[in-house]
Amino acid sequence: MYGWTVKMSMPSVLAVVMVFFMIPGGVLSDMRGTQGLEAQQLAQGSTHLHRRLKRGWIWKQLFVPEEDPTPRVIGQLKSDSDQGESSIKYILSGEGAGDVFEINEYTGEIRTLKKLDREEKAFYVLQAQAINRWSNEPEEPQSEFIITVQDINDNVPQFQNEPYVSSIPEMCPIGTTVAQVTATDADDPMFGNNAKLIYSILQGEPYFSVEPKTGIIVTSWQNMDREAREQYQVVVQVKDMLGLSGGYSSSTTVTVSLTDVNDNGPTFQQHLYTFAVPENAAIGTTIGRIMAEDGDTGINAKMTYSLEGELEESTFTIKTDPVTQEGVILLAKPLDFEVKRRFDMTAEAVNDHVDTRFLSLDEFTDKTTVKVIVRDEDEPPVFLSPVYEWKLPENAAVGTVVGSVSARDTDTVNNPIRYSVDKRSDTTKAFKIDPNNGTITVAKSLDRETAAWHNVTVEAKETTQNHLSSSVVVFIKVLDINDNVPRLARDYQPYICEGTQAGELIQLLSAVDPDDPVEGHHFYFSMVPEKRINPNFTIRDNQDNTAGIVARRSTFTRKDRTQYLLPVVVADSGSPALSSTSTLTISVCSCQPAGHCPTGGVEALALSMGVSLQTLLGILFCLVTLTGLLS
Repeated sequence: MYGWTVKMSMPSVLAVVMVFFMIPGGVLSDMRGTQGLEAQQLAQGSTHLHRRLKRGWIWKQLFVPEEDPTPRVIGQLKSDSDQGESSIKYILSGEGAGDVFEINEYTGEIRTLKKLDREEKAFYVLQAQAINRWSNEPEEPQSEFIITVQDINDNVPQFQNEPYVSSIPEMCPIGTTVAQVTATDADDPMFGNNAKLIYSILQGEPYFSVEPKTGIIVTSWQNMDREAREQYQVVVQVKDMLGLSGGYSSSTTVTVSLTDVNDNGPTFQQHLYTFAVPENAAIGTTIGRIMAEDGDTGINAKMTYSLEGELEESTFTIKTDPVTQEGVILLAKPLDFEVKRRFDMTAEAVNDHVDTRFLSLDEFTDKTTVKVIVRDEDEPPVFLSPVYEWKLPENAAVGTVVGSVSARDTDTVNNPIRYSVDKRSDTTKAFKIDPNNGTITVAKSLDRETAAWHNVTVEAKETTQNHLSSSVVVFIKVLDINDNVPRLARDYQPYICEGTQAGELIQLLSAVDPDDPVEGHHFYFSMVPEKRINPNFTIRDNQDNTAGIVARRSTFTRKDRTQYLLPVVVADSGSPALSSTSTLTISVCSCQPAGHCPTGGVEALALSMGVSLQTLLGILFCLVTLTGLLS
């Protein structure tokens, strides 16, 4: 039986491997079947063993340590037909042939040419061939084998995903997971302990520990308080070779921050806050700020303030400044030094969000005392009423008392006060005021029809110190009396058509009166009483503040008479009643069939002048022509 002989040279091991040929029809992996067949043939003393069989080559792996700079023989290939006569030539091809590896063509020794790096390339696939040096015929078929680069511990483990930042709540229990660090080693994890890593804590004990195999960091200290220390730098070391001496190591830093929980309640640093405010401070004025300290942050430090005590129906209010968490005390009602000079209150601060896992409910609140002192200020006089309104009849005599205003100095000194009328509010000087007692009287005659209201501004001024003043508005309503006679609503120019029949309405009348009686106007229309009844016209009162002129007879003609005068009496319902008499001129007109007087007032004007209509029109035409020539 013929075959290759492979000698593997290692630093400490020398192995000889026989690679047998496979019979035709065999498979590469079925070496045991081939060997069994060959053994059977040997046992039977087969006479055909000297004949060469067709071979399929499978070579065992060769090994070479990495990072070895010294060229060395790593193995030897030799054909069974090689009798040492140098008739066999060995040829090497494939990955690294001639560059990384070379073969002695006479002896078949394989040697390295340079140092190798397993992390760069872990194995090389090469082909070997044995040929007859003289005939160049193959002595053995070309076969393939593998040279494996054997790992040494030449790589430092490296942490992945740096930097490591983590956060955990303060006061968390022991064993709380903080983070997991992960390192990798480029060495061969399947060869020895080169890539087997162990984690340990270099810095961060006794607060933290790490699981040696997984790199999981956990807490190992109870009740870590953020208010005492907010951040930790945990240094974790990783070693290869399972931590044995001679291995490599590296480290990484894990930044661990403690997040806040509500484990602190508000605490006032002062037991008493004292503020002073002038009595004339406006509503909404900030009286002062109080502050309860809370070691927590964010939502856990938010708090609400409240006031208790002598609040006098909520004279003060308090709200929380959302930025500083201070309690801002504000004035909610006016102050008066003369009424109350000091307020004593209790301020309370309560956390908005409580967590009874760490504190009891009572520990989330605190109280302090607040005193507010009211300062006296020189204030202007104050009128007893914010506004005054009076009424008086328009026929009130000069000197009539309208009313009195009164103001007082609320300060303790109680300064004297003088009164005056603002001239800009009483330009007609219809009223005057007594400067000492504030009595207002009529200074001029009043007329409701001219001014129904008078808005007078009265000023009260201190006579000493700062001469402070204030003012009040006095509304004076002038009441109506019946001092105006009623009159016809307009200048009526009635006419009657020549064909008017007795009883027909000639003109509808109405009246006006500047007065404004409380119950409204009611006018009465009548004719002037005469010794005999007017035979031509009569007045018919409609009882609705209107009246009609009605014809008493028929057959009015212009030839008989062109105009009639009719006195009309209009009376009101006042007390006493007033009346007026207006004389109307009723013209006779040649009306159209519909009863319309075509010339209307023109014809009536002509008749009133004693000329004919044609004559009047001629005069008007001449005037228009003359005006055109002059222009």
